[in-house]
Amino acid sequence: MDGGDRDVFERSLRHAVETHSGGPLDAALLELGWTDALAAHTHEAVSILFELEGSLHASSSALDHVLACSLGLDVPPTAGYVLPPLGRRSPPGAVDGAHLAVRGLGTAGLLARETTVVVARAVNTEVAFLVPAADLVLRPVRGMDPELGLVEVSGTVAKDALRPEVVAPSWPAAVALAQLALGHQLVGAARTMLELARRHALERVQFGQPISGFQAVRHRLAETLVAIESAEAVLGAAWEDGSPTTAAVAKALAGRGARTAARHCQQVLAGIGFTTEHEFHHYARRALVLDELFGSSRSLTRELGTELLATRRLPDFAPL
Repeated sequence: MDGGDRDVFERSLRHAVETHSGGPLDAALLELGWTDALAAHTHEAVSILFELEGSLHASSSALDHVLACSLGLDVPPTAGYVLPPLGRRSPPGAVDGAHLAVRGLGTAGLLARETTVVVARAVNTEVAFLVPAADLVLRPVRGMDPELGLVEVSGTVAKDALRPEVVAPSWPAAVALAQLALGHQLVGAARTMLELARRHALERVQFGQPISGFQAVRHRLAETLVAIESAEAVLGAAWEDGSPTTAAVAKALAGRGARTAARHCQQVLAGIGFTTEHEFHHYARRALVLDELFGSSRSLTRELGTELLATRRLPDFAPL
């Protein structure tokens, strides 16, 4: 995708994300051919859309298409996908004798699907099952960020009645691509939080001057910017490197950067930032939930640290 095509593509996606969310955004993305772009220009399609969704507080079922793009299974294009539970990146299914136990999450689009793909851990491999949605319990998640539209998925299904497909080489790649997508969404949300705090600091007058002149305020905004730029740099390196380890590091830094933005920008906004009349809380809530999807910044850091101690070897990261 050359520069001119990229600009047109980004403007089209921005208009769609600015004017739609949820199901209408899913329809708009299909009309724009985003799924075709995802297959042909994965980096641009993922990075542009998900950063726009983060910065404009929109939601869609695009994460389903990201998993479908990586897994490459022979399933109906209308099938939904079950995501791992919060804080985890392991498959959401488990094969227990003659049954498949499912515990995970889904995007809002899963409520309208007739079938769903469940990847499960088997002996030394992963297996994907095409499960009728009617055989699973789907419960909309309210909690921290109901506007995101996540769905809790659970159930136990007889394995013999399902059609499995071995996807051992694909699950780590699918997790890595999902982590990069969520990393861009976190960066987008963090940038908007920073902009909200910056504007407030310029407009809020205390002791006869804008609070943007106070050193403590400037330090918090500067630390937030450094966290965001660091996360974006590692995301760029992860696209070039292409390894699951670098994708996990990028997701961890993006989650940590978004949490830093939420904490520092909340301090700058002070009392108004705690109110529902200010839009800041939408982004802070979204960042906390996105950080938990496909591994939180804390769990990924702990897992990566454990792996480093076990292997006694640093990964070969791309230069930043």
